Amino acid sequence: MEKSESTLLDVKDLKMHFPIQKGFLRKVVGHVRAVDGVSFFIRKGETLGLVGESGCGKTTVGRSILRAYEPTAGQVLFRVNDQMVDILKLRPDELKPLRREMQIIFQDPFSSLNPRMTVMDIISEPLVVNNIAKGDELKAQVRHLLEAVGLRASHMNRYPYAFSGGQRQRIGIARALALRPKLVVCDEPVSALDVSIQAQTLNLLEDLQKEFDLTYLFIAHDLSVVEHISSRVAVMYLGNIVELTASAELYEAPRHPYTEALISAVPNTDPDHKSKRIVLEGDVPSPANPPSGCKFHPRCRFARDICSQQTPEWREISTDHWVACHLTDDLKLAGISYG
Repeated sequence: MEKSESTLLDVKDLKMHFPIQKGFLRKVVGHVRAVDGVSFFIRKGETLGLVGESGCGKTTVGRSILRAYEPTAGQVLFRVNDQMVDILKLRPDELKPLRREMQIIFQDPFSSLNPRMTVMDIISEPLVVNNIAKGDELKAQVRHLLEAVGLRASHMNRYPYAFSGGQRQRIGIARALALRPKLVVCDEPVSALDVSIQAQTLNLLEDLQKEFDLTYLFIAHDLSVVEHISSRVAVMYLGNIVELTASAELYEAPRHPYTEALISAVPNTDPDHKSKRIVLEGDVPSPANPPSGCKFHPRCRFARDICSQQTPEWREISTDHWVACHLTDDLKLAGISYG
């Protein structure tokens, strides 16, 4: 991976294993390998899309990066004053100042807002907790944030129940931007919204990225959403990233069978297009007992003996295009043609 001074976040071999406990004494009898060795980096000002089926570990990656979960192993290097700092090694008092630099937009705009707090209280809370503003200055900053996300200052004294799902998500976005963070983890921010509202929210996120100089980790399961907002896309399966490259290259020329299957499910707007949907056989294996070798091999139509015996190497097959597959060089996979 090409890294430079433009790299804001560098994740190396991140693991998050949740213990499985049984019995009266809560004895640990195993682990759920929700994230099992994930590596990627994000450059300043770009959007990295992280996609995959439900349960593959996408949200766990985002929360582990922010230390909402305490990862089992790995490194999360974040740029602070031109130096990369491993935030997993920081004590709570050392981590607190960095929390201003990293914020999250939650998936559910209904449960992520306190129904007993006004919009003013919700958006101003980060500013108050961090002693950044108070009085008239506090109101002025909240007013600016509301206007930035397309809401009116008159909404300041209303409660969340008075707003639609799309408006509530805008309030959540304003709260995330209150501290002027460098990195925002967008945890499926449009999946709970109507399709007509999704496009508006995506356009808003792109506009805010330019205005506030933001860097996004955009988590989603819908590839058609990720396609338009992401600079690069990482495809995740059962706790591991199986492919990562530029958005256009991934959609036009996927190099991993799982990526091809996901892309085949993306709706095509051409009425004359005949889709060739690839239906994967079987269910996603349990992360508590993953398959040996390549985790995707039980569902892969190209699988060979080596796939069940050896874990594929995470390797760069072309400039900034990384894949974990034994058969990459032999396969000709179908993507989306934009011609």
